[in-house]
Amino acid sequence: MNARTEPAPAGSDAIARPPLVRELLLVAGLFLVYKFGRQLATGQTGEAFHHAQRVWDFERAVHLPGEGAVQSLLLHGDGLVHLANSYYAAVHFPATVAFLVWLYLRRPAHYLWARRVLAAVTAAALALHLLFPLAPPRMLAATGLVDTARMYGPSVYGDPATDSLSNQFAAMPSLHFGWALMVAIGLIAATRSRWRWLWPAHPLLTLLVIVGTANHYWLDAIVAAALLGLALAVIHVPHRTAATTAGRARDSLVPAQRDEQALVGAGR
Repeated sequence: MNARTEPAPAGSDAIARPPLVRELLLVAGLFLVYKFGRQLATGQTGEAFHHAQRVWDFERAVHLPGEGAVQSLLLHGDGLVHLANSYYAAVHFPATVAFLVWLYLRRPAHYLWARRVLAAVTAAALALHLLFPLAPPRMLAATGLVDTARMYGPSVYGDPATDSLSNQFAAMPSLHFGWALMVAIGLIAATRSRWRWLWPAHPLLTLLVIVGTANHYWLDAIVAAALLGLALAVIHVPHRTAATTAGRARDSLVPAQRDEQALVGAGR
């Protein structure tokens, strides 16, 4: 996201930024609605574990790779698993906020698009959390996985029986992965640097972390990607091409100016 490697905003990105206070209130409001909405799914422990067993059995039936293979890689060293737990705890939300802030300052049209997509995906995720409570694989004995955050730290969750700050039975879909994937897609769409194709490393690393730490099943990430795909299909990315901008500028010339440009071009 270096200004020296990107062209100046053009086309649809030349629009005025939406009011900052309004956007702060809107984003904060959406986050609070989601945060408190998840609490409505608490108290569904039996159903959450029943769904977890069904998800685990389904993944094995369709021959998805075992989550344990990823966790085994992390457990080769305490430092690696601690790093994965730290990534899970500390990168997800700050990275998404930084993404939105940068778009707001540098690509206003893309900011509006990204904010709408993230809001749509988060709303759909909340609906699924309420309709399909799901215990994460670290809680399901049948998986044979360990809770790496509790064993090695750091952990963002307390005891599920007493944790009143978060709903730990909302594994599907994984917003860790859905938001990370949107960050990568959004930055690829909004920038023109050749280095932008490295951004998919963020959702890929996030996927390995959420599975390896036993916080999510593969299916949680698949469902998150499907929801994001639906949102992107409905909410189209704004266009930002120099050719479009040049064409608009040319069309805005009066006939005499167009003729003069044509004569100058012919003289060359």
